[in-house]
Parts: sequence; C-alpha cells; structure tokens
Amino acid sequence: MTLWFVFALMTVAAIFAVLLPLGRNGHAQDQGSEVAVYKDQLAEIERDLAAGLIPAPEAEAARVEISRRLLAAAASEPAAAPTSSLTWRRVAAVLALAGLPLVAIGVYIPLGSPRLQDFPLAERERGSGSGMAQSLENLVAQVQDHLEKNPTDGRGWNVLAPVLERLGRFDDAVRAYRNSLTYNGENAERRSDLGEAMAAAAGGVVTAEAKTEFERAHALNADDPKANYFLGLAAEQDGRKDDAATIWRGLLAKAPADAPWRVLVQSSLARVGGGSTMPALSDETIAASKEMAEGDRNAMVRGMVERLATRLKQNGDDVESWLRLVRAYLVMGERDKAVGASADARQAVASDAERLRQLNEGLRTLGLGG
Repeated sequence: MTLWFVFALMTVAAIFAVLLPLGRNGHAQDQGSEVAVYKDQLAEIERDLAAGLIPAPEAEAARVEISRRLLAAAASEPAAAPTSSLTWRRVAAVLALAGLPLVAIGVYIPLGSPRLQDFPLAERERGSGSGMAQSLENLVAQVQDHLEKNPTDGRGWNVLAPVLERLGRFDDAVRAYRNSLTYNGENAERRSDLGEAMAAAAGGVVTAEAKTEFERAHALNADDPKANYFLGLAAEQDGRKDDAATIWRGLLAKAPADAPWRVLVQSSLARVGGGSTMPALSDETIAASKEMAEGDRNAMVRGMVERLATRLKQNGDDVESWLRLVRAYLVMGERDKAVGASADARQAVASDAERLRQLNEGLRTLGLGG
C-alpha cells in the first residue's frame, strides 16, 4: 500500500506541474511587455500636458516618438493568443487531474495483473532450472531427428549417448552407445560406456550383458579404470568380495594420485573389507591392538580418531583423510559427528573445485551426499 501511495503522490505532482499554468490569469504576462510600457508612457504624457507640466510642442514631439516606438514594438512581438476563460481553464485542469488516473486504472485492470502474487528468488531459480532442462530436451530432440535422417553419423551418436545417460534416459543411451560402436568403431572407452549405461538401466546392477561389455573393454585395455571398477562391482554383487578387493587394489595401485575416481574406488574397497574403515594404523599398533581388551581397543581407536580430527582442523586439504574421519564416526555410530565433519570438510576444500568434487563423491558413497 505504501508503494501505491507514493505512486499516487508522484502522479498528482506531475499533473499539477503541467496544469498549474492553466489556472493563472493571462493579464500578468502583458504587464511586462514593451507595448504596455509605451502605452503607460503615452498616458503619462497626457496627464502631464493636462496638468501643464510640459508645453504642448514638447508633448506632441514626445507623443510622436513614443507612438513610433509603440508601433515598432507591436510589430516585433508575436500575435497574442486568444485568452480563454479562467473558469474553463480551471475546469480543464480538474478534469485532467481526475481523468488521467482513471484512464490509467482503466487500462491497467484489463491488461495488468493486480492480483498476481510475488515471485520469490527461489521460485525464479527453479523456473530457470526447469527452463534449462527443457531447452536441453529440445536440443536432444533436434539431434535425434537429425540422426533418424542420418543414422550413420557416428559423431552424432557419440555426442548424444552421454547426454541421454545424464538425463536418466538409460535405454535410449544404450541404443546410442551401440550405434556409436557400430559407426565409430570399437575401443575400450566405448565398450565401458555401453556397459555403464546397461548397469544404470538395470538400477545399478551389473548384469551379465553389461559384464560382457566390461570384459571386452578390459581385453582391449587392461588398465581401463571404468571397466576394472565395474568388474570389481560385478564380483561384489556376486558375493566374491575378495575378488572385488583384489581388482580394486590393482586399480588403485596403477591410479594417478589426482585421479578423480580414486575416492570412489577407495570407498568401495573399504565397503568389502579390503580397506581400513578407521584411520591408518601401523603394523605394530594393529598387532598390539589384537591383545587388548575390547574397551581398551575402542579407547585407542577413539583417540586416533580425535587426533585425526585435530590434525584436519589445522590442515584440511587432505580429502582422503576427511573421508576416513567421516567413515570412522559412522562406524562408531556417531552420525551427528560424521555430519559435522562432512560440513567442516566441505568448508575446508571449498576453494578447490576438484577436491570439493572428490569429497562430495566420496560422501555420497557413505550416505552423506545431501
């Protein structure tokens, strides 16, 4: 309401600024003109002559000179506009004052949206996100139309397949990957991508058909990380956890230190018991802990976890140590501390996009991806 009141005041002020001259008397303008001055001088000469203040010859000479100037001034001034009645001018001002807002309201009500509610920023962002998704769907549809007309365009299938997989259209992605293999030729990466799409279409289960694709990829390139990871996952799903651990240990042994999938493999290895779920212990410490009472062993582990947490507060760049700390809290049944540690970890690596991505990926495997 305050905003509407301000707008109303601004409208009234603008109307008065324009229409105020209509309410003024037009005679005031004439009082300062040259013609009026000369007319006053002629009248003054007549008064002085009648009073005997100037002789008749001088009065006549002055009258002739002033008359000449009066004629010249009258010729040089623009013709005066016809004066209208002051009453009608004021009526026009009042009608304009009342009429303009009424006309504006009359136009706004049918064309505007006076009852439209506000549109919060969060809603606009969601709307923007859905608009982008819709735009991506439209682009995909255009590429699919192109490929229906040009089915041998291998490059088109190669571009379309991962986009379909990202959109969750796994069956379409499988078909696109098959066509990419047909028209681009076979290599380990394309076989692994096809197997991954098959596993995604099966809800994360490495089916026999998907496993065959990973085996073919492994035959083409024994170091292909995606093929090795999913072959380990297939072994885990078959109940062969030792085989899965062996595959994943071999994968980690050859992995570069900055491999983006290292955290995922480490978490998977810990899941099957092939990696430590607690902070790393030396061989001597592990041997000594076997002879401890359960309470003493738990106290030792808790102390190590606390020391790890203290170290990470001083230097939080180590993503793997953060994940180890979160995992330790979860194993000890202290989920609140695990959630707190995950928040501290995100804050510690927030300035490094790659480390943050690795951290979030590892937290998702631990069930803390929210």
